Amino acid sequence: MAELQMLLEEEIPSGKRALIESYQNLTRVADYCENNYTQATDKRKALEETKAYTIQSLASVAYQINALANNVLQLLDIQASQLRRMESSINHISQLLIAQLRQHHYF
Repeated sequence: MAELQMLLEEEIPSGKRALIESYQNLTRVADYCENNYTQATDKRKALEETKAYTIQSLASVAYQINALANNVLQLLDIQASQLRRMESSINHISQLLIAQLRQHHYF
């Protein structure tokens, strides 16, 4: 239960915030790269720098998406396990109820 709470209250919201920050950072990087390229005298060097920033930024975003996706999958696994336990309890209660009804000839 503590793991579920930690995922819901900390891990998943933190992952979402990280992606929002990455989006904002990507916008700034894109603006920088555009300005750098248009003002650069050495266009090839500016292009290589842009490629490097792009690769680094995309790798970072891919990592964050992977981490968030893993947390969501973990959350779904925990919830599925809880549902299976609830289903088992309901089936048990149902069997007890049917036995009681049969004992009293209601069924």
